[in-house]
Amino acid sequence: MGAQVTVLVVDDDPAIRLLCRVNLELDGHAVSEAGTLDDARDAMEVDRFDLVILDVHVAGGDGRDLLAELRRRKPDLPVALLTGSANRNELLRTGADALIPKPFTLEELRDTVEQLSRGRRLGGRSVSATAVRSPTEYEQVLQRYLFERSEEGRAVRVGEKEVSEQATIVERYSDLFSREQLDALHAAEESASGDERERLYRLRLTCEGGLISAELAADQDALENSILSSRLTWRGEELPLRAAQARLAVLDDYGDRDELGELHGRANAGFNPERTTLMTAGEELAAELSGEPDPVRRNEEEKGISLRELEQALAGASDAYAERWEQLRDKWFERLLGADRAETPSSSHVAYMRRLSPLEPIYTKERALAVCIATLGALGFEIANEPNIRLDLDDRPQKNPRACVIASDPPKVVHLITRAQGGLHDYQAFLHEAGHALHYAGCDPGLPYTFRRLARDHALTEIFSYILEAISREPEWHTEHFGLSKGEAAENAEATTFVEGFLYRRYTAKLRFELDFWGRFAEQGPQADGYAESLTAATGVAYRRDAFLSDMDSGFYSADYLRAWIRSAQLRTFLVREVGEAWWRRPETGERLRELFREGTRPTSEEIAARLGFEPLDTGPLLGELRR
Repeated sequence: MGAQVTVLVVDDDPAIRLLCRVNLELDGHAVSEAGTLDDARDAMEVDRFDLVILDVHVAGGDGRDLLAELRRRKPDLPVALLTGSANRNELLRTGADALIPKPFTLEELRDTVEQLSRGRRLGGRSVSATAVRSPTEYEQVLQRYLFERSEEGRAVRVGEKEVSEQATIVERYSDLFSREQLDALHAAEESASGDERERLYRLRLTCEGGLISAELAADQDALENSILSSRLTWRGEELPLRAAQARLAVLDDYGDRDELGELHGRANAGFNPERTTLMTAGEELAAELSGEPDPVRRNEEEKGISLRELEQALAGASDAYAERWEQLRDKWFERLLGADRAETPSSSHVAYMRRLSPLEPIYTKERALAVCIATLGALGFEIANEPNIRLDLDDRPQKNPRACVIASDPPKVVHLITRAQGGLHDYQAFLHEAGHALHYAGCDPGLPYTFRRLARDHALTEIFSYILEAISREPEWHTEHFGLSKGEAAENAEATTFVEGFLYRRYTAKLRFELDFWGRFAEQGPQADGYAESLTAATGVAYRRDAFLSDMDSGFYSADYLRAWIRSAQLRTFLVREVGEAWWRRPETGERLRELFREGTRPTSEEIAARLGFEPLDTGPLLGELRR
């Protein structure tokens, strides 16, 4: 224990003051208390203190105001700020010598006082009460942290819980994310090479993300819980927001979809202020922690690509596809939405079109699981008997209608989650998510955790989702499983190509908007300019201007989808060449995919392109598929 010091504890909670005083006095320190900022000022006029423990929010004012005064009047007086959900990086910039998170352990309190009393001031950087971990130790604790967060996210997403408690988990692992830990990982990365350097790079990126999550988790929980509790009333029925979103996919009446879609769109846009606050705070933190203020350049460095070159290649392919797209659009808009539709239908009809609802009598939700299991079985994947994959196919009112995979701890714990509503989309969604699930569940358990769970982006795993979903575009698949004639099978396969073309053009336009959005973000903040115009022109569907924030995925996820589209078309071309036209029902295809799965998340999408014999931006195979 260091020398005795005099400590002033400033907090409006008597219990906190008592906890600090009793435990610090047991360590031999002299402790005084102040319940308000004025009391603290008075105490410092009378007595001399060696350090101050100051709550950020104190009755009678903001603790940062007193901190600013002390920095002017007593610049050498160490001050530790007590903070709960406040922005830690902002607090450090105010001149605090240490941060003590609420709730804190006695060890954190004592160690912080010990370090400050010895004069270990770090020039505006927080003092960590926990020793910096080695990369291996860090990876082990990170594995537990991500498992808990994944399982919490899964429970909320599938409707098992109606309240998200991510902030509690983040708080429990608060010592996992610190500036000191980030610096240590960066230093280790700089001295490493090869796969070890790549592993450390991904751990560093995860630590950066963890620091951001630590700041924003409470606000993210608040937004998620507000959305979960939100209700709208339609035709006398009260619907949770997510239930209304799911209902749009199954309403057969065009006018009903427009009406409910308008209600849902307005309610969803009501959360834009909170989304704006979170997005702005997250971007500020990402810029500060990474040292790269330009979000486009920052994401290009993480993905190892040029986003603008990608967008140019995709736009060129989209233009080359325009004539065929217009033919498909006119034909399938009329078939799916009717001759009396608006010239430019609203986005309220997108879920209905994606579901290919008029085809529902053929592609019933009752048969979806059996057909998909048989489809995967032909490749040698027995997904229903795969012990590492946990299927959640139940329908719950608060279950998110969007299918997903949550890889809580690959390869051992992987959740495949779908919500069948009837229609061909159920089959496509299951096959798509099966690609993710088989990838994560099939990785080599001997790989470092980083190469089983962490990737630079999502472009790799999306390749496997798209290649399995592509089976639904094979006419013979429709014949084999649904007894359709050759003509009927070709027609329905064309419907899936229409959906694929719609989504491709939508995401290409979305990437263009996001590049413009983030390019002007520093000067203008979040602006919707170009969102609705770009997506509407690309798809022929009228998108809401106020949907631009809820449609914004983090980290340019749209670019990951689009790279996977290119790569899966290249992979299909490779499989046709190596395995044959019936690649989609040959066990040899499954074996080739297993070889890729075993590598986990280590390869990049661009490395896969080279193995297949293609340039990364070669859109020729994709154009060939879309024009079929």
